[in-house]
Amino acid sequence: MKHQATPYFTFNGNAREALDYYKQVFHGEIINLQTFGEADFETPKEMDERVMHAQFKKDTLFFMVSDSFTDQSVQTGSNIALVLECESAEEIQTYYDRLKDGGNVVMELQDTFWGATYAKVKDPYGITWDLNYTKEQ
Repeated sequence: MKHQATPYFTFNGNAREALDYYKQVFHGEIINLQTFGEADFETPKEMDERVMHAQFKKDTLFFMVSDSFTDQSVQTGSNIALVLECESAEEIQTYYDRLKDGGNVVMELQDTFWGATYAKVKDPYGITWDLNYTKEQ
């Protein structure tokens, strides 16, 4: 394999809103955003403004997103979480504060038995983020 698996999030028509949220949280950039209306194939008119494909990048954090078709509903689940390995106590605190604003804290930011500071937050779009900062020994 060439790279690590890339997360791909599918939304129910609010992908652009989710991307803006992630931009605020991680201070990254939205790249290669294309709507269904801009694509070179026919789709129903109500799909024109939905995101067909977009990418989000912040340093080594990278994922892709799209909206579902209007006749296909996406159900958020609890079978996946994305782990962010933070580089400092300040960084984990920053992401925790941003994600919990509008999100749902599953596990408060705290010191753990494995020598790390850790938190788990589900964002407003159903994505669970595990934040981990391993302290220097």
